[in-house]
Amino acid sequence: MPLMPLFLARYPAVTVDLDFDNRSVDLVGDGVDAAIGGGFELKPGVVSRELAPAHLVAVASPSYLAGKKLPKTPEDMRLLDVIAMRSPQSGRVKPWIMRNRDGDEAPMAARSRLFINDPEAICRAALLGMGVAVLLFADMSEHLKSGALKRVLPGWYVNLGKISLYFASTKLLPAKTRAFVDYLTESLRAQRTAKRYSAT
Repeated sequence: MPLMPLFLARYPAVTVDLDFDNRSVDLVGDGVDAAIGGGFELKPGVVSRELAPAHLVAVASPSYLAGKKLPKTPEDMRLLDVIAMRSPQSGRVKPWIMRNRDGDEAPMAARSRLFINDPEAICRAALLGMGVAVLLFADMSEHLKSGALKRVLPGWYVNLGKISLYFASTKLLPAKTRAFVDYLTESLRAQRTAKRYSAT
């Protein structure tokens, strides 16, 4: 969202219709010019540009962590309440595999007492001291800087691959879509987003 005011000012003839949803989209079938996310299957006629790493980190409020024994390994996460999100497809909670800078990997043991189906609501619940949230580092950076949230298991993270921009791979890409694709990738590159959003 912080990039949108300048885009709208630069391209006053372009009408923007943003849809925030946690699902895969069919760019052609759904009439979508471009999508941002991670883990989309590249269907024929669709290309992607990598924007930033998709690293998840465990965070909680200082009030929730006060007086609790803090975990030292991913297995120790069973000591804390984790705010979980079920898969919209299966209804199950995805098991997270955490890794550290040395390349060690271990499953995160979770004791889930609260289930929420929206990342922003999960973040809000964590800010309210309701448990540990496992969310994109990119989305948590401001809360971590302010001290509103603290990393649980610093040095460990979940690697979901890359956050990418997806769009149709046609030579006749509409000018409005080309302008958005170029503007977004150039702006994020200038802000060194890939480095800032890495949990390592």
